[in-house]
Amino acid sequence: MSIAADVDATAVRDYLGRLQTTLVDRLEAFDGRPFRRDAWTRPDGGGGLSCVLEGGRVFERAGVAFSHVHGDRLPPSASAHRPELSGRGFEAMGVSLVLHPENPYCPTVHMNVRFFCAGVGQAPPVWWFGGGMDLTPYYPWEEDVRHFHACCRQALAPFGEDTHRQYKAWCDRYFFLPHRQEARGVGGIFFDDLDAGGFARCFALTRSVGDHFLAAYLPILERRAGQPYGERERAFQAFRRGRYVEFNLVWDRGTLFGLQSGGRTESILMSMPPQVSWRYDWRPEPGTPEARLYESFLPPRDW
Repeated sequence: MSIAADVDATAVRDYLGRLQTTLVDRLEAFDGRPFRRDAWTRPDGGGGLSCVLEGGRVFERAGVAFSHVHGDRLPPSASAHRPELSGRGFEAMGVSLVLHPENPYCPTVHMNVRFFCAGVGQAPPVWWFGGGMDLTPYYPWEEDVRHFHACCRQALAPFGEDTHRQYKAWCDRYFFLPHRQEARGVGGIFFDDLDAGGFARCFALTRSVGDHFLAAYLPILERRAGQPYGERERAFQAFRRGRYVEFNLVWDRGTLFGLQSGGRTESILMSMPPQVSWRYDWRPEPGTPEARLYESFLPPRDW
């Protein structure tokens, strides 16, 4: 599908396909069990490949999804910030990853890189990139969180000394539950509607984010995956996973876009944790590791 002379959608699609393959291969090797590979098509145009691992040695659920969809009308969630694009045709592609390890000492993690074009077949088309990665620990260690944020800084270092500061602050604002007045996790980086500097720069930045993910997360997993845990830790993990579900279903633009655009529901909601709980007005006891998460890690800070 042609977009514009200086925009190479084929190169973006090829990169995203390679990225998904690399991620799945490395995560399979770490867990020791295979992902299920589930190809799907969208009746209104496009399709994707969902790779899911459930009940693994490390991952209670792991999902790495590629999608490439197109249609005649941009969904409301994608045009909410650009109402002038409402009703235009669109093309959207991306890779989205969510990993939920079983061990509560291993953090949940999310990574997403994506490309949109609105106004396909119209002049001029409007395009942008988006994405990022963020960490959601339950029993965090400073060395883990600092390592993750250091990799995020490295990913953005070639693109201006202020870029990481801006995208970290954007992540802190975005992954926040207004109805709870608390953060989902310890953040990372987030960007959207990126077109400044031209297609080549924006594509390079997006590739750098995707290519830095494994270095940001796997060392944390290697340190924590074998740590003993008990029912207390699993119960707190399930409680905090409830916040993850609330954010994804109420506030996340990607979830809304997928559902509104007629995407495959199983693939969109594979980001949900398999075991989760809600407790009425529960609060951690002072001085506990659970309280430390709330006091020292969830409030945004310079890592």
